[in-house]
Amino acid sequence: MASPDHADSVTRNGGSVTYSSTLGNTPSDTTAAAPLDAGSISARLDRLPATRSIWKLVVLLSLGFFFELYDLLYSGYVAPGLVKSGLLTATTHGLFGSTGVASFIAALFSGLFIGTIACGFLADRFGRRAVFTYSLLWYTAANVVMAFQETATGLNVWRFVAGVGIGVELVTIGTYISELVPKQIRGRAFACEQAVGFTAVPVVAFLSFLLVPRTLFGLDGWRWVVLIGAHGALFVWWIRRALPESPRWLAQQGRLAEADGVMSALEAKVRSEYGRELPPPAPPLPVTPRGSFRDMWVPPYRRRTLMMTLFNIFQTVGFYGFANWVPTLLIKQGITITTSLMYSSVIALAAPLGPVIGLFIGDRFERKTVIVVMAGVNIVCGLWFSRASGAVLLVSLGVCLTLAGNIISYSYHAYQTELFPTSIRARAVGFVYSWSRFSAIFTAFLIAAVLKHFGASGVFVFIAGAMLIVMLAIGLMGPRTKGLELEKI
Repeated sequence: MASPDHADSVTRNGGSVTYSSTLGNTPSDTTAAAPLDAGSISARLDRLPATRSIWKLVVLLSLGFFFELYDLLYSGYVAPGLVKSGLLTATTHGLFGSTGVASFIAALFSGLFIGTIACGFLADRFGRRAVFTYSLLWYTAANVVMAFQETATGLNVWRFVAGVGIGVELVTIGTYISELVPKQIRGRAFACEQAVGFTAVPVVAFLSFLLVPRTLFGLDGWRWVVLIGAHGALFVWWIRRALPESPRWLAQQGRLAEADGVMSALEAKVRSEYGRELPPPAPPLPVTPRGSFRDMWVPPYRRRTLMMTLFNIFQTVGFYGFANWVPTLLIKQGITITTSLMYSSVIALAAPLGPVIGLFIGDRFERKTVIVVMAGVNIVCGLWFSRASGAVLLVSLGVCLTLAGNIISYSYHAYQTELFPTSIRARAVGFVYSWSRFSAIFTAFLIAAVLKHFGASGVFVFIAGAMLIVMLAIGLMGPRTKGLELEKI
């Protein structure tokens, strides 16, 4: 099925499909009379210049990521309000107590674990676009219900339900972006996603600073922070209408005419913006047919699966160990709740800056190298933060930790989607990523226990050990991916 914008035709000859194009009537359009298969669809996409239409798709998906990160990261900022309201306690009674802040964070990550490990296959089965839409609606509805809970049990149950939807969305957005953009901007596309998404951090931090200490119209401030984030549902249908399904996924499913229609429409827009004929596509590479769970455990994917599983277990300790606990860590060091939220808001302003840096360096350096270097920065700044006391130094080190963590974040989100073929990409990313969610369940309780017995210094020693393992896993086992076709990787 060809796009109405094109004088294209698709002919079938037995099991083969041939794509011919008269668009432009130029000999340089080497898609003419080319066989239409999954490999040729990928080759046509990878040759596209990064024009406005390509970046528009990235930004639209990034807006979905904004609401997802708002939802994911408000835990630490509303925690002081939950404690103040009497719904939760700052520490737990016993390692796995269900009434502390740790249980609230653990409920989220339990849901994330189920969403990523058990439901990651949904995007491989039903498509990137549908799952992107409905998972966002799922967790938005769950958070509205959670905002009106009056018990620790109710909070934890609905935070878990929301976490399932967020977990599915995390897997889907990364997979979607990696398949919609040409190879030469994959790193920058993920940096853009994270830059837009992480603007949610200063937003939620600032809203928490304004609202959490107060009660408005009979509702505690933390409830308003949650409800404001639920407005993502108002945008999702608008975003959805402007997004095509992944042509790589359509082609891999055998829906070649639909994939060709998506590509033809996109090529027409890009050609118009580019102002001249598109460069010819490279010779198509073979594309793996439909896959299954066991395909992750054959070479070369077995090594990558093990590496990313190990990485995800320990990177969570560093990222969420700071992001979710920074207000509580500051309070533990003797800073008042209001001042701690103010410091946290200033530190949070740095959250989008790490990915903004990535817009300039995202495709210049190997992603594995960036991950290793930034993990080292995390270790140094974290240990220093644990010994600091002055406001300027605390905030400065907090900014450095935030920058390092978010540069790691955009880098590994791009990296793990590159390591697996289209046939199992969402399933494999869901599996390896799920272990970061599983780790976070226990990390919340472990950090609470370490904080109780060893203070902030003990927490950062614990984080430093985890980041050392991250450096070793990626540095020793990670393949290079910069500038390579997904099919070649």
